[in-house]
Amino acid sequence: MQWSLILLFLMAQCCFMDCQLYQFHYINENKTWTEAQQYCREKHTDLVTVTNMKDMKRLINISAGDQKEAWIGLNDPINGIRTWRWSLPGVEFNESETNWNPGEPWDRWISNCGILGWNARWFNAYCTYQSFFLCYDDKMILIKENKTWEEALYYCRGHHHDLVTITNMDKEKQVQEKVKNASTPFVWIGLRFNCSRNVWFWVCDNWTWNEQKDDCNMFGAMEAGGEHRWFQRNGSERFNFICTN
Repeated sequence: MQWSLILLFLMAQCCFMDCQLYQFHYINENKTWTEAQQYCREKHTDLVTVTNMKDMKRLINISAGDQKEAWIGLNDPINGIRTWRWSLPGVEFNESETNWNPGEPWDRWISNCGILGWNARWFNAYCTYQSFFLCYDDKMILIKENKTWEEALYYCRGHHHDLVTITNMDKEKQVQEKVKNASTPFVWIGLRFNCSRNVWFWVCDNWTWNEQKDDCNMFGAMEAGGEHRWFQRNGSERFNFICTN
């Protein structure tokens, strides 16, 4: 059975559990936007990318105690026409998920970098301004060992954190980049079918194997090649898999 365009439905189903793929870090050092980007890329993954309001709420909670503005991974590298972009390559800027302060961004053509203000709203600022900043870690690891889905689950929980979850389109693209290097035709992800509820769901920290009483042995895997579509596979098959830290 092939299925791939059920992603939006599965994102909604993830409300059963709080699945997080990124770790955010508030860095209380004053740096320019470019210096902050370099720091984040060297010590973490990049300046934060805010692709949905759930991410925004997490950022607000992290920075709330400091009440000080902080760089985020948002900039406008081209003068003349406003074209805001995220620092992380390949992640699209979604106008419908912005959190600009009223009146922002205004046309200060040398103010081309985005900053999270004390009121949790976005401002455009001079990129040479010295500010605290927010980094994030993308902790996805492709494990090139062939295991059943259950073995992959326990491997990830024993050596890392959990099997990977995919809760928005940007995260799906990043997983797709990882699976290109797999040595098996499919790669296990943290998705399984619950027979009693007749629903696919993501498994996260608070889910245990014993909770699956009506075991269908149906699990989700992403194809390593082609269009990286999602497939239903039997849990006894052995594939590479992706863990998160």
